[in-house]
Amino acid sequence: MDWVERVAGIRRWTRQGERAPHKPLLLLYALGRFQREGGRPIPFSSAEADLKALLREFGPPRETSPGYPFHHLTGDGLWLVDTVHGPGSPGSELGRLRAAQATGRLHPDLLRALTDDSHLVVRLARQLLDANFEPSLHPDICRFVGLELNDQVTPAEQVVPSAARRDPAFRQNVLVAYEYCCAFCAYDGWLDGVAVGLDAAHVRWWAFEGPDDVANGLCLCAIHHKLFDKGVLGLTPDRTIAVSRKFVGRSPAAERLVLALAGKPVRDPQTGLDPVDVSHIEWHSRQVFRTPARQG
Repeated sequence: MDWVERVAGIRRWTRQGERAPHKPLLLLYALGRFQREGGRPIPFSSAEADLKALLREFGPPRETSPGYPFHHLTGDGLWLVDTVHGPGSPGSELGRLRAAQATGRLHPDLLRALTDDSHLVVRLARQLLDANFEPSLHPDICRFVGLELNDQVTPAEQVVPSAARRDPAFRQNVLVAYEYCCAFCAYDGWLDGVAVGLDAAHVRWWAFEGPDDVANGLCLCAIHHKLFDKGVLGLTPDRTIAVSRKFVGRSPAAERLVLALAGKPVRDPQTGLDPVDVSHIEWHSRQVFRTPARQG
């Protein structure tokens, strides 16, 4: 059985490109627990707060329940739920999961495979991360769930089916388009002839049909790339910078690097190259940016 393909095939709720990473986040959480504790069942009572925080930090900008993945992942043949009344989930409602003292566990066949193949947990984690989140968020998610990928990580290109691979030219094309300058703050650092601290950010995430082309990219410095992928920063349809009202920063650095950006126009690419497509901006505004926006 190819467990990577099984994990890649988990059913996710989709509608017009909306993000619903509930099941992937629960699986990543369970893989982290496996690395630390083996295959012991995970009581919902001990996982509820962690899952709620995971969904709040890395899920879409809408309210959601940790009960959804805990219950619905049972339909994918990877996760089992038991209660004091016997096997089977009582549903996704939080009160029922608590009252039934529900516990979840990875399927015994998957547990055996993880035990027999020490590299499988890394391959599964890489599949889940690459198929659901931008790379700038991968280290944060791994730290949150306690996953150690270390140097044994299989490159994402070898995990994801070849038809879904990222275009390696995307980064260079975007950096050239913006002349190696952050589109938000104009940072343009170099070291020994190599640009440092500059990234090519997807506006509509690659995992959600975001194309690897300049009209879906921005050259951003490392800090603004992270803040853009976390939803602190966004774009308006007229391509000005939006700053989430939920962001709090009191230092002069936070004022200068983040708060002062509100309402400022984003840098344009070179003449003749496409600026960010409005449809990608709208997707980011719905699925990533933490509304409401501050006034400029």
